[in-house]
Amino acid sequence: MVDNGIPNETERADQAFRQLMDDYLASSHGKKVEIITKAYHFALNAHRGIRRLSGEPYIMHPLAVAQIVCKDIGLGSSSICAALLHDVVEDTDYTIEDIQGLFGDKIAQLVDGLTKISGGVFGEHASEQAENFRKFIITMSEDVRVALIKMADRLHNMRTLSAQPKNKQYKIAGETEYIYAPLAHRLGLSAIKTELENLCFKYNHPQEYQEIESRLEAERDERMRLYGRFAQPIRAMLDQQGYTYTMKERIKSVYSIWMKMQNKHVTYNEVYDILGARIVFEPKSPAEEKLDCWQIYNLITQIYRPHPERTRDWISTPKANGYEALHVTVMGPEGKWIEVQIRSRRMDDVAEKGLAAHWLYKKDYDSSESKIDEWLGTVKELLKNPDSDAMQFLDDFKLTLFDSEIFVFTPAGDMKTIPSGSTALDFAFVIHSKLGMHCIGAKVNNQLRELSYVLESGDQVEILTAQHAHPEKEWLDYVTTPKAKERIKAYLNQSVGHYRQEGDKLLRAELEKLGIHVKQNYSSDVEQSLLSHYHVRDLDNLLIQIGEGHIKPTSDELSGFLKIKNKVLSVRYWLPSFLQSSKDQGKGLVAEDHILADCCKPIPGDDIIGFIDEVGQIVIHKRDCREAARIKAEQGLRIVDADWTYTSDHHFNATLEVRGIDRPRMLLDIVSAVSDRKGADIKTLTIDTHDGIFQAKIVLYVRHTDDLKAVRKEIADIPDVKHITRINEA
Repeated sequence: MVDNGIPNETERADQAFRQLMDDYLASSHGKKVEIITKAYHFALNAHRGIRRLSGEPYIMHPLAVAQIVCKDIGLGSSSICAALLHDVVEDTDYTIEDIQGLFGDKIAQLVDGLTKISGGVFGEHASEQAENFRKFIITMSEDVRVALIKMADRLHNMRTLSAQPKNKQYKIAGETEYIYAPLAHRLGLSAIKTELENLCFKYNHPQEYQEIESRLEAERDERMRLYGRFAQPIRAMLDQQGYTYTMKERIKSVYSIWMKMQNKHVTYNEVYDILGARIVFEPKSPAEEKLDCWQIYNLITQIYRPHPERTRDWISTPKANGYEALHVTVMGPEGKWIEVQIRSRRMDDVAEKGLAAHWLYKKDYDSSESKIDEWLGTVKELLKNPDSDAMQFLDDFKLTLFDSEIFVFTPAGDMKTIPSGSTALDFAFVIHSKLGMHCIGAKVNNQLRELSYVLESGDQVEILTAQHAHPEKEWLDYVTTPKAKERIKAYLNQSVGHYRQEGDKLLRAELEKLGIHVKQNYSSDVEQSLLSHYHVRDLDNLLIQIGEGHIKPTSDELSGFLKIKNKVLSVRYWLPSFLQSSKDQGKGLVAEDHILADCCKPIPGDDIIGFIDEVGQIVIHKRDCREAARIKAEQGLRIVDADWTYTSDHHFNATLEVRGIDRPRMLLDIVSAVSDRKGADIKTLTIDTHDGIFQAKIVLYVRHTDDLKAVRKEIADIPDVKHITRINEA
């Protein structure tokens, strides 16, 4: 639109600029007033005569963005200039070269990064917009201030969204909710993230927003009365201890209330933590900052009883975006749970301003800036793959913006922060890409787990690897972190085709020696026999393993099993009749009136105890059986002393459970280990594999526990067997 010469518009802009300069001069940055003033006048002239849809002069938008950049985010002169100039190249005839000549390389680079994503991420040309977004991320990875300024730009656009038509409102709110609010969270911009979420909710669900906002306003006086009663004794205690602090109420945002109602399936009245409090204190010294947090925590819990499961220690383990604070939920007046956030001044600045505050306090405090650096490193990893589709890149980048994280420990006790929902395979890639590429499973809290096992906060994880292991297509279903996905995709794209082709060539050559000519596809009989013998899921996987050299088929080996179809691996033997009359067997159990308990299935060699049941039979239990312990406590008078009587021709059932890493010939090795031992035979054997982990159940005929111990030792010595135990089922 053309400026119609409405009076006082320049004065209005000048007034906004003076406020900007007042805030800048009050900040801790260098006082580069001249270049900021130059940028303002340049932008004022460039946008002269242009209006926004709201009707206000366009210059008010870059001024508002610069104000957010300065006051809310805390950036310096280069970023303020870039904010003032961020729309000049897109909306006027000026070029990046013009900006570079007038303001230098640094400011021009920031403006160029912002210009690359001047539109949205979505729209009619989604792929083009996604490519623009990728360019923006490249610039951000080189200078993260681009993202911070973009947050300010998006926040002001959302604040003035009502001037846009409905379809534009939904589009802009949608992409803000999808990308920009999570990005603000990842950059540590807590206040901006909260405001963006609220504004998105306001336009996406206007009725629900209005209902919750009205309830909050109607209850405001009552809530403040409760807060006054709650805060008074805490203030008195803090004053008595000589703390310099501020304490204020903290009201849960409209969006957060709505999300809790959705996720917890509760009504507004059932959201108990709408009212909270925040204490921001000046530490006695940087070294005593964390100690002061805990001392204030102790003072509060002397007054109010804490919730046993609602203390959050974000000072010992800061969040991935650098957030630090100590949260405690206590029972306040009138039986209301109230959360108190305890922060130092530095922690509060970091929580509200993110990276800029990290830089400000970097000299005096050991802050968590490295957490942001780690995230930027992950983003740079994504950018290394030039073959990545723009839309796929957008999806992968979204994965880096996880909202919640968990803390997982290595065997050495080192703590790693990973996204909530990460699997054992994700964690392997977090430790080192080489571990991930050869991961076969994990020990989680000393328990063997498969690749897809979802980790929980506090887990201690040891990654298990094997040289023959390599990424498979299914692995993409097991991971959620972008680094893992990118590495797996890269391997599959580069390696699988070559190894499959080589494996196919080698296998066909060996089959030719046997007179089996494969013209195009393998016959179904040959394919099934190959898969059964080598214990792999599909032909592609078999050919890849042959191509990599992990499986080396020879014509002699192939001739041995290709003639046998549908080989039965679970063999069922005759069930012997045992526990005959013991008249001629001397002292011991009386076979005619006793049975072996199903709950523990004792066998000769087990320490046993007998109980007389309701019909006069003696029921034999292992002495360590849980059911026997109960009966001993409740029916001690029914106990019968029992022992075993030797007999060489009786066999008993015993069941072993075996778990380990699945690999070729594993089943054959297990069967051989049992067959090599005299005194033990297989009754049934079942085996199941999942995500590279096998679990076998073997029901054996044995004569004595000595036979069972010998079999267990043989199986335990098999490579890749990780766990073997006797279980009480047949």
